[in-house]
Amino acid sequence: MTDISDTRPTEGEAKAARQSGLHRLIRYLPLIAPVLLWAVPCWVLLYGGQHWPLPVTVTGTALFVLGLIGMPLAMARGHGRRQRDGAAIIGDTLLGAGWVLFTWSVLLGVLLRLALTVAGVGDGQDRARIVAWAVLGTAAVLLGWGYAEARRVPRVRRLDVELPRLGAGLDGTRVALITDTHYGPLDRARWSARVCETVNTLEADLVCHTGDIADGTAERRRAQAAPLGTVRATRARVYVTGNHEYYSEAQGWVDLMDELGWEPLRNRHLLLERGGDTLVVAGVDDVTAESSGLTGHRADLGDALDGADPDLPVLLLAHQPKFVDRAAEHGIDLQLSGHTHGGQIWPFHHLVRLDQPALAGLTHHGPRTLLYTSRGTGFWGPPFRVFAPSEITLLVLRSPQGSASR
Repeated sequence: MTDISDTRPTEGEAKAARQSGLHRLIRYLPLIAPVLLWAVPCWVLLYGGQHWPLPVTVTGTALFVLGLIGMPLAMARGHGRRQRDGAAIIGDTLLGAGWVLFTWSVLLGVLLRLALTVAGVGDGQDRARIVAWAVLGTAAVLLGWGYAEARRVPRVRRLDVELPRLGAGLDGTRVALITDTHYGPLDRARWSARVCETVNTLEADLVCHTGDIADGTAERRRAQAAPLGTVRATRARVYVTGNHEYYSEAQGWVDLMDELGWEPLRNRHLLLERGGDTLVVAGVDDVTAESSGLTGHRADLGDALDGADPDLPVLLLAHQPKFVDRAAEHGIDLQLSGHTHGGQIWPFHHLVRLDQPALAGLTHHGPRTLLYTSRGTGFWGPPFRVFAPSEITLLVLRSPQGSASR
């Protein structure tokens, strides 16, 4: 007789089976996600009990099928080897529209339908049609507003940041931060110029760009990036690479920023001195740099701080917020980052939080380290920002001694 306990999987085998199932799900996610993105709103708008006239159902279904097929094809053509800007615009726009329709089909398809049922409004068909029109109206409003939010010049967000080790001579130092400009398929040369004009009104001592300048090579996006050469700072303009530079010949972007008068802080630092006090301004390559295969590109905080007085306060530029773990280990005073876009299109921020320790704003990490995460100055891909406004940031550094004397 066989011992039953011998046929049961061990704990290790069960865990391996679960991981194998998860890996299979992740592998098929690129195929499953587009289907869900278009199938869910198609069902909620057309097949959830509305009983539309046949021409409406057929036309609507055809549009959703076109979206399902056209979106991945356009994105592959636009962002793949051929890099066709027109196709990228179509694919990105369909992605944003699909995401908004999917989100509100799920929310209103459940919550509004439940509320109408509880309130006893109409019959099943009436409720289904009310939900359908509510989803379409909400999506149209959010997409129109989100497009305007994405294309406008960002508002300036101002905040004071007190650094306990900052000397009184540096109190009031003005640091302007732009990041994630993502110059891309939509030509935003005029927008870029207006952003730079806005930065110049801030009269900053230090202007920082924390990466993801563009989607595309420096040669391809030069015209949109050129206005960055007009940015003024009383002390320095500094830049670090983002992950998107490593999709588009990163060294070309480093060279172009140097040509435009920005100082690439590639695992190095400079000193900002004022009133007899000194601030170390350091920068590191993006954390994806080493896997890019480009010689000399990597994120190395040790090299960035090499030769700096450990008693001096440090302002660090690092594209991704998750670098803050290493920053806190080194006792960095303030890290400036971007990358998250604040989620860009709600509720995508929930997925961003799975990968990053902060979404936006000022957060504390470890005994001394502050992290400021910008929501970004531009947008990536879909030309929409929904409940995640872009920003140009002005941080005024404050010293405890300076604060006491004010």
